[in-house]
Amino acid sequence: MSEIILTITGVDHVELYGEQNSKLNLIKKAFPDIKITSRGDSLKLFGEKKDTQKAKSKVEQLVKILRKEEKLTIENVKSVLNGNLAYELSEEAETGKTSANVIVYGRNKRPIKARTRNQKKMVTLSESNDIVFAIGPAGTGKTYTAVALAVRALKAKMVRKIILTRPAVEAGESLGFLPGDLKDKIDPYLRPLYDSLDDMLTSDKLDYFIQNRIIEVAPLAFMRGRTLDNAFIILDEAQNCTSTQIKMFLTRLGPSAKCIITGDLSQIDLPRHQKSGLYKALDILSDLEGIARLNLTAEDVVRHRLVKSIITRYDQDAKAWKEKQDREREEEVQKRENSEKK
Repeated sequence: MSEIILTITGVDHVELYGEQNSKLNLIKKAFPDIKITSRGDSLKLFGEKKDTQKAKSKVEQLVKILRKEEKLTIENVKSVLNGNLAYELSEEAETGKTSANVIVYGRNKRPIKARTRNQKKMVTLSESNDIVFAIGPAGTGKTYTAVALAVRALKAKMVRKIILTRPAVEAGESLGFLPGDLKDKIDPYLRPLYDSLDDMLTSDKLDYFIQNRIIEVAPLAFMRGRTLDNAFIILDEAQNCTSTQIKMFLTRLGPSAKCIITGDLSQIDLPRHQKSGLYKALDILSDLEGIARLNLTAEDVVRHRLVKSIITRYDQDAKAWKEKQDREREEEVQKRENSEKK
């Protein structure tokens, strides 16, 4: 008897196994003499060696299809299991050359791709503009895609450094009550940026870049007074910037700088008396040559399958609330007009 444990990472497990394991059940049906169990990133195959080896080959082909095509259909699964579709990694992936939709190759030569229509558009806009506003809800990959573009520019020696920044704005918690010194208090706000970099650079290389200030990750306040040139700069969570802060940031850019500004206008954490400066920036700057705006939607969500539904429900609720407010306002105006006529 033979036991094989496959570690499957870098793909959406729901897309691989199907809703309610519909695709996984097809694999189990094709190999009735072996026991197949999945847990987290692991897929265990137990049975006769020739059967487990054959099942392993089929699963690996399915994973390759999913990584290349970003989706896996029932027809793909059936074709692979029936031996009608053999799928090998392209020469580009093996040699490390950039293929269509691949932005950069990350750790273990894993391709980092633009996975949705708007993410692909974001790549194109960044190539043809110096400043791009990428606006959309959580989970649409705007920050991750921006970091991938920055790493690609650094590897290609198009820029000398990467600067990643965020406003350190509290989202319901108090910064002052967090333990530790200033760095300890601020680092949690910057953690998502570090997480993206961890996917794209080995720990040794990332440490080297940070120690030598080739990559800087810092709060927005640390940008004041600087000139940021020959750099790829990302301002993340820009909805939590005031108008003064965004103006300060944009006027730091040097003549050879590239910049992506990301934001989610549905998640503003500023105090109620402060208006997000992102609104004003989008209003007065989007039509300038060299500046582009991209709106990502729930259709671009690449996180858990439920995230898209959650965002849609919140959008529907916000729309219903606005309609209710508009009706109440109209009724109030009508009452006032009727009262004046009497």
